[in-house]
Amino acid sequence: MSDPCDGCGRAVEDALARAVRLQVDGSAVDDQRLCPTCFADWITRYEEQMSPKASSSASSDSEIIVD
Repeated sequence: MSDPCDGCGRAVEDALARAVRLQVDGSAVDDQRLCPTCFADWITRYEEQMSPKASSSASSDSEIIVD
């Protein structure tokens, strides 16, 4: 069976499809069926958004002053 990819709309066979399910406290927030290309793009976006950002030590916002 080949249903469409939720990312690009192209038909994707069940054997190649990847399911992405996001749940918060047991409640479904998002559920996507993705082709391998869209899944790879999703993983890249996830890694970029969830990785800690490098902070600049020269920024005055990062300084802690205790009196």
